[in-house]
Amino acid sequence: MKIIKLPFKIIAAPLVLVLMIIAPLFSFLFCYAAAILGVISGIGVLVSIALFFAGTTQGCIVFLILSFLISPLGIPTIAEWLIDRLHGLKYSLQSFIMS
Repeated sequence: MKIIKLPFKIIAAPLVLVLMIIAPLFSFLFCYAAAILGVISGIGVLVSIALFFAGTTQGCIVFLILSFLISPLGIPTIAEWLIDRLHGLKYSLQSFIMS
C-alpha cells in the first residue's frame, strides 16, 4: 500500500510548500484589508445617512448595500472562509504526506 501512495506523496509535496507560503501571506493581507474596508464601510454608512436626509433614497439604499458588502459581514467573510479552506487543505496534505 505504501508503494501506491508514494507517487501521490511526491506530487503533494510541492503543493504543501506552495500552500505554506501562500496561506500565511493571504492571512496577513486579509487582516489589513479587512481593517481598511471596515473604515471605508463606516464612511459609506455616513454618506448614505447624508443622502437619506438630502432626499435621495435610491442613493441611500445603494450606499447602504455597498457598505454592507465591504463591511466585515460581507465579502471579507467569504475571503476568511476561503483562507480557512486553504489552511485546512495544507494540513490535510501534510498529514497525508506524513502517513
